[in-house]
Amino acid sequence: MSLDAASLPLPLYTAAQVRELDARLIAAGTPGFELMQRAAQALWRALQQRWSQVGAITVLAGAGNNGGDGYLLAALAQRAGWAVQVLTVSEPAQLQGDAAQAYAQAQAAGVVIEPLRADSTLRGVVVDALLGTGFHGELRLPYAEAIERINASGLPVLAVDIPSGLDADTGVVAEQAVRADLTLSFIGLKLGLLTGDAPDWVGALQFDDLQADPQQVAQQAYTAIRLAGEVVPALAPRSRISHKGRFGHLLVIGGDRGFGGASLLSAESALRSGAGMVSLATRGEHVAASLMRHPEVMCTATESTYQLAGQCERADVLVVGPGLGQASWGRSLLSAAAASSVAQVWDADALNLLAAGVVKLPTDSVLTPHPAEAARLLGCSTDAVQADRPAAAIALASRYRAVVVLKGAGSLVAASDGRLLLCDRGHPAMAGAGFGDVLAGVIGALRAQGLPAFEAAALGVWLHASAGQLLGAGGRGLVASDLAPVIRELLETHSPCLN
Repeated sequence: MSLDAASLPLPLYTAAQVRELDARLIAAGTPGFELMQRAAQALWRALQQRWSQVGAITVLAGAGNNGGDGYLLAALAQRAGWAVQVLTVSEPAQLQGDAAQAYAQAQAAGVVIEPLRADSTLRGVVVDALLGTGFHGELRLPYAEAIERINASGLPVLAVDIPSGLDADTGVVAEQAVRADLTLSFIGLKLGLLTGDAPDWVGALQFDDLQADPQQVAQQAYTAIRLAGEVVPALAPRSRISHKGRFGHLLVIGGDRGFGGASLLSAESALRSGAGMVSLATRGEHVAASLMRHPEVMCTATESTYQLAGQCERADVLVVGPGLGQASWGRSLLSAAAASSVAQVWDADALNLLAAGVVKLPTDSVLTPHPAEAARLLGCSTDAVQADRPAAAIALASRYRAVVVLKGAGSLVAASDGRLLLCDRGHPAMAGAGFGDVLAGVIGALRAQGLPAFEAAALGVWLHASAGQLLGAGGRGLVASDLAPVIRELLETHSPCLN
């Protein structure tokens, strides 16, 4: 089974870090105007590749270097015989430095340049060269009106570096943003293009490093790493004389009355992800269903902390929370799990009870909250979490001294030492019940097979999202139990059982 890898770089930067990198390149001998020319050439190649038959562009140009990229692109298109117009939202006379030089080149090439007016007609491919990565906060006039005109045009849209109105650090949209069909990002890939609201606004994402000196790039700090390629951890091959005891005993704790399916999904995904042995501590009424579904799972009716304590002693990893509930049964079992010293993965109601102060989190744990659960754990609103997902993930990891998987579009894996990974795989068909339960089981199984918490979370997130992306191609109706067989295939492709 294959899954195409996106041709994007691994490091992810904030807008400030990209500006630092840009300044570093200029100081090392590459003039800023040369970088701007390379950006325009990259945009022109992208236009020709995707919209070669259109033959016309309308550039919406702002006051900064993003507008300068647009002016130089307009000059290239004009010289190639395309119908070109530039509509400005700021007075060109106010342009400075490289942007002013770019404007002069567009004029010299004969490009029609005029202010954006109410009667202006957009045509061809619309090029968003309005704001760039400098945007934060609220949109000002006339930029808000220009963005509204672009989105209402019904024309294909190419965004220069980042869709205007999208925050380059967080992926948050203010009142609105340009909805692009294609975004071409430069020099350093911006973190905000891959998380938050971004997937609905970026369209197809491409990257061009503008021939940046690799040595200069290597010296620049970044904020996160994209979970792809060699960054994805791997399990070691198995010895030919392996036995089940070498690959861990995982215990799933959950499944109160009415929620039995969640714990069964976690147990099944743990089995399919290679755990040596899987046990399930759940309500007695779920035992028959577990035996019917997977007789390989050692399912025990568990009604007391005394019963659970013995099971915890025999386990190497606990997955706690799927279907646990917040009633007395779930609370008592969670207290017993919290007293155990083995590695743990906490999900669902285990997180809600942790947020409520019912228990303390053991060391060496992985937390897998969705945004609402993350908000409870941080004592803030869900909107606040979504307003800066990277900061929320890092804050959670620091507060609880744990590895945190903040789920959602652009899932994040954060460690308490500040490491941050972003997974840009997945599919909206995964928006349904049970997918988080599957993920918790996968991470638990990888821990049982010897991966440390951060590496297990990273590989688990990547496998889960990749399986969803493959299956999501079939459209709506994907259910969580569909993932386990595909996760197994992906794991074998990525980490073969035998050399």
